[in-house]
Amino acid sequence: MKIMSFQASVAAALMLAAAWLASPVSAQTQSPPATPVQSTAQPAAPAAAPSAAALAAAKPDAAVGIAPAMKELSPWVMFQSADIIVKAVMIGLAFASLMTWTVLIAKSIELSVASTKLRSALKKIAEARSLAEAQMALGAKEGILPSFLASALREARMSAGLSSDTGIKERAASSFSEIVRAEARRIRVGMGVLATIGSTSPFVGLFGTVWGIMNSFIGISKSQTTNLAVVAPGIAEALLATAIGLVAAIPAVIIYNYFSRVTKSYLELVSRASGAAGRLLSRDLDRSHGSVHSRAAE
Repeated sequence: MKIMSFQASVAAALMLAAAWLASPVSAQTQSPPATPVQSTAQPAAPAAAPSAAALAAAKPDAAVGIAPAMKELSPWVMFQSADIIVKAVMIGLAFASLMTWTVLIAKSIELSVASTKLRSALKKIAEARSLAEAQMALGAKEGILPSFLASALREARMSAGLSSDTGIKERAASSFSEIVRAEARRIRVGMGVLATIGSTSPFVGLFGTVWGIMNSFIGISKSQTTNLAVVAPGIAEALLATAIGLVAAIPAVIIYNYFSRVTKSYLELVSRASGAAGRLLSRDLDRSHGSVHSRAAE
């Protein structure tokens, strides 16, 4: 029994030794195929390149379509591809900007002509001694100063026979004030448009921007992508509305402030004309009373 157990033990030991010796051999026999796998994996890369080239050749627009679209992203293209609401906002702001420059040209010509005529009329009556003489110096021309002179003569004629010169002067001054207010309203026509455009255009452009960005987010949710080539055009269209709003608002504010100064200077000239007509009326009243006193003394 001992001999049989010994033989079994020796046999088991021999089997373990054989298995241990056989394991490096099996590793050696299995490792060489790994090298061809790597060698075959390396040539696979050139095979992948032709496949990409084949895909690019099969779909040339897919590889080239994005780049030209980004290059052609101009303001006109953005306007054409914008939403109808954003287009309406842009067109309205462009029309407001056109109105601003129209008011600038029209009011510049109007104020320049009115100021030149009034200064020339004031020079002509600088040496006049009476209302009649001032009217003769001006002739049959129309203007703010002839209106003052006509109002003074009308009040003097309607108040003939009254002994109170103070009442005549007060009524003439009231007529002059009405003429000044009417002239101020006339000369300020168009400035309200500038004020409205300057104050509301940024908010209108902001509305277009919010609407455009909202549409961009809706497009992102539909396309299920946040690629810059997909997101950028919609955001650029939205920001274009804000840019146009600022382009319309900034010149309107600057032009409004400019006309406020020019209008103030012109109304100062109108006040000078009113004072000149009042002085001529006062001279006529004093002269008429002096002639009455001289005839009474005779």
